[in-house]
Amino acid sequence: MSSSRPSQSSSNSGRSRHSARIIAQTTVDAKLHADFEESGSSFDYSSSVRISGDQQPRADKVTTTYLHQIQKGKFIQPFGCLLALDEKTYKVVAYSENAPEMLTMVSHAVPSVGDHPALGIGTDIRSIFTAPSSSALLKALGIGEVSLLNPILVHCKTSGKPFYAIVHRVTGSLIVDFEPVKPYEVPMTAAGALQSYKLAAKAIARLQSLPSGSLERLCDSMVQEVSELTGYDRVMTYKFHDDDHGEVISEVTKPGLEPYLGLHYPATDIPQASRFLFMKNKVRMIVDCRAKHVKVLQDEKLPFDLTLCGSTLRAPHSCHLQYMENMNSIASLVMAVVVNEGDEDDDSPDSAQPPQKRKRLWGLVVCHNTTPRFVPFPLRYACEFLTQVFAIHVNKELELENQTVEKNILRTQTLLCDMLMRDAPLGIVSQKPNIMDLVKCDGAALLYKNKIWRLGVTPSDLQLHEIASWISEYHMDSTGLSTDSLHDAGFPGALALGDVVCGMAAVRITPKDLLFWFRSHAAAEIRWGGAKHEPGEKDDGRKMHPRSSFKAFLEVVKSRSLPWKDYEMDAIHSLQLILRNAFKDIETMDTSSHAIHSKLSVLKIEGMQELEAVTSEMVRLIETASVPILAVDVDGLVNGWNTKIAELTSLPVDEAIGKHLLTLVEDSSVDTVRTMLDLALHGKEEKNIQFEIKTHGSRIEAGPISLVVNACASRDLQENVVGVCFVAQDVTGQKIVMDKFTRIEGDYKAIVQNPNPLIPPIFGSDEFGWCSEWNPAMTKLTGWRREEVVDKMLLGEVFGTQFPCCRLKNQEAFVNLGVVLNNAMAGHNPEKVPFSFFARSGKYVECLLCVNKKLDREGVVTGVFCFLQLASAELQQALHVQRLSEQTAVKRLKALAYLKRQVRNPLSGIIFTRKMMEGTELEAEQRRLLQTSSLCQHQISKILDDSDLDSIIEGYLDLEMTEFTLHEVLVASISQVMMMSNGKGIRIANDTAEEIMQETLYGDSVRLQQVLADFLSISINFTTAGGQLVVSARLTKDQLGQSVHLAHLELRITHDGSGIPEALLNEMFGNDGDSSEESISLFIGRKLVKLMNGDIQYLREAGKSTFIISVELAASKFGNISVPPEFVNMTISFGSNFYQLLDIKNAAYF
Repeated sequence: MSSSRPSQSSSNSGRSRHSARIIAQTTVDAKLHADFEESGSSFDYSSSVRISGDQQPRADKVTTTYLHQIQKGKFIQPFGCLLALDEKTYKVVAYSENAPEMLTMVSHAVPSVGDHPALGIGTDIRSIFTAPSSSALLKALGIGEVSLLNPILVHCKTSGKPFYAIVHRVTGSLIVDFEPVKPYEVPMTAAGALQSYKLAAKAIARLQSLPSGSLERLCDSMVQEVSELTGYDRVMTYKFHDDDHGEVISEVTKPGLEPYLGLHYPATDIPQASRFLFMKNKVRMIVDCRAKHVKVLQDEKLPFDLTLCGSTLRAPHSCHLQYMENMNSIASLVMAVVVNEGDEDDDSPDSAQPPQKRKRLWGLVVCHNTTPRFVPFPLRYACEFLTQVFAIHVNKELELENQTVEKNILRTQTLLCDMLMRDAPLGIVSQKPNIMDLVKCDGAALLYKNKIWRLGVTPSDLQLHEIASWISEYHMDSTGLSTDSLHDAGFPGALALGDVVCGMAAVRITPKDLLFWFRSHAAAEIRWGGAKHEPGEKDDGRKMHPRSSFKAFLEVVKSRSLPWKDYEMDAIHSLQLILRNAFKDIETMDTSSHAIHSKLSVLKIEGMQELEAVTSEMVRLIETASVPILAVDVDGLVNGWNTKIAELTSLPVDEAIGKHLLTLVEDSSVDTVRTMLDLALHGKEEKNIQFEIKTHGSRIEAGPISLVVNACASRDLQENVVGVCFVAQDVTGQKIVMDKFTRIEGDYKAIVQNPNPLIPPIFGSDEFGWCSEWNPAMTKLTGWRREEVVDKMLLGEVFGTQFPCCRLKNQEAFVNLGVVLNNAMAGHNPEKVPFSFFARSGKYVECLLCVNKKLDREGVVTGVFCFLQLASAELQQALHVQRLSEQTAVKRLKALAYLKRQVRNPLSGIIFTRKMMEGTELEAEQRRLLQTSSLCQHQISKILDDSDLDSIIEGYLDLEMTEFTLHEVLVASISQVMMMSNGKGIRIANDTAEEIMQETLYGDSVRLQQVLADFLSISINFTTAGGQLVVSARLTKDQLGQSVHLAHLELRITHDGSGIPEALLNEMFGNDGDSSEESISLFIGRKLVKLMNGDIQYLREAGKSTFIISVELAASKFGNISVPPEFVNMTISFGSNFYQLLDIKNAAYF
């Protein structure tokens, strides 16, 4: 396709070209289908799709017949049956031939009473189904958007068989598809999106968790999820290109199937009429392509034929069925991926009724099976919901790709302009980057002053002159030409160019000078690893088959290149404008070399003037941009001010030019803008900076304009910054909305902390998706009374996109609301998510939505409660940060739980081994060692049971009361640090009196042992190597009764060295928010001591420091117990070293 390039909107011209292509392609589709029906077995598919590019669309009889057959087909697939009802009387006006047998045949398993109902024209629908089924069906038929309740479970009166009724409305009638519920299938008693979503909940969650930035990864994940969900043999993502041909870009298959990944298909493989239907009915299932179709009988009194386009049972065209059978795909399931066409339409939330964005069919998710396969409607509905989520992510990926491409083009344009200042016009072909970097191409050329400069793959000089002459003769009135086929565009020498050059974009910079970009044929871009090369395995090109489609596509594109995209032509046209104006003086110069160099010398001397000229052209380039753009020079003086920012500020261009940027912004933004400008002039380009700019004239009363700005520094060839361009986004509307809600609600935190009960807006639904709650606050917020919304479908009728009570902004918002509601239904923890809708007055409401499940007495989910909170943007950001923190905490708790579990297993083995050893003959020393080991194991078990540290920190942990001696606790505690002290050569001495060591005490010995071990470890860690650590104890008693004393135990741990760092001590006393592993141990240790009615002190002295640990315990009035002699001289063995616990007076050390 070729087009001359007048000055016009690229988006409008692109849509016009696309509409023309659809009309032309529909004619081609009709011709192909007619040829198939006429030719039968002699039909040659490959030759049928080779349609000349210059064929004009004709609305002839063939096309009309084809479209009528698509729209008014009278056959359905036999896996279900169909009834058409009068929308007023609910009597049958049409039925499929198999409906009487499926719906009224008597089942021997179900006794029947009375006459059997006969099904025919005029039959009342209520006579066919049971009373509850009829009631449910009539309720669904009575609401405005009947499809919201699909599927509706009904039971036949005669046979008792269950069916899913799928309803949709056509002019004057209601079409009801009945699909039998299979015996292995658990019938869904509820209907609508809420229930079907559950089937795909996990797949949706996994899709939403994918990181952005890779469309390939997204598509691969999608086909994998659909494959696991549906079980088809092959699942593919099929993408439509700009010229409407298709490509398989991701695929998953079962073993033994040949891959289709990388295949390209001509546009005729998916007819335009079918694409139109996919936009309306987004899921299409063919159960068995070999099955015989069933005819639909219609009341002859109806004034028009019924359309079955929306029916789930609609029979496919015979041409498509043949195609499926040839490729051994007996069954298929296809889901449409619909995305936004572009962002040129205003979708501002400030508007009462903003127009919806245009939609386009981006591609399909296609499932194939080698045997007949039926997928129940609830699962198909779930797949549709999953595909909607997928489409939202595809749209985001496309927007990200477009932003990247446009940014690169803008930067390349800026660099090319800088080159023009130094070497005009040869700099754009002789240096890097050059004009080939502006758009994707295989070659480029400059024809200037009858001389040619070529880059990459291009025609010869002679052929370029011929192309220039042809453009001058046949396209003189246009500023340029773009085509994907020079042959189809009419260039006489196209065949001589071969396959190397097919597509071309050319623009004039003077009447005789041109710039060219060239592309090779599209087939050169295509690589497919599935082509057959073995002898005897050749495909029959006449049959419709993926390979023959691919071959036919290659034939079509052999003389065509990839089409030129609108944004590429915009970039080329922009460069053309710069060139034409920058060199308008050079055009009249003498062609002699002397004159050229003289002019260049003048331009170099007048460098500043040249800079101003180029800058002026840059201003003209951005003049028509739909976003605010301004530019300044190195002094901060405005030299660019486009129409959009002039419109927003009411400051005309001629008044803005020459003013300093800081004089045009609000005083509150001066520092922000000055910093951003200074950084940009030094090469650092800041992004997403918000500031306010003044308004003038008629808009001065409206107040300042809020902009979010990206800075782009412009450089010359020496990398010197010569100016700054600011590309902005107007966020005034959003700021006004948020400020309005902030003023209305005041300080949100103060409100929620107020002791007075404030009831927020609340609504809810039952488990079937019907709205069941709508409190007065919701009525005030939305303008809809309770009686107007209760008993309507929450998703669709209350909140939706097609004539609901509260309209959502777009389909993405509808899908996201469904995800949140169903997460709550599934029992997930509630979370606050941003939510917005249009109230009855047209006001756009932005808030936070929190959804909670509603349970009955047995704990069964019976619906959801939804709370709305009107909050500031700052609060929403705080909640987002809070969610991230909570997620991090949950991950850490999971890791801790894993570690605890893994520690318990080997600990159990150690305990078992110890008990086994206790049952053997052991010496006294060995038994003492086992006892110490037992005490340490008990301590580990106790720590592993500490799942709630708050109970320790807050002081409500229950302590145990056991009998013990200080000797036991000290030995177990010191044994835990002996390896560390031995490694540093530190001696541990005991300076505790023997009677205290032997004193019988009562308390939590394990916790005391834990505390001592922690503080011994910290002390050794900060003791100098070769030093000494001394443990001592002092015990005093107060009599509480006749037999019990209150024992005050003071333990001192004295160590050499400079002591514990102050920061660590502060953390122990809770005076510092940051925590290390050591500080947490000290902090918890101190809390445990506090639970024992004690405390910890730390004393520093010359050359040594001391921990003083005081606790309160209980002691017996009857004195000490006798300690066996072997415990007094106890030996602890660590490898080859032996340490004795003796009295310090005897100079013994650990």
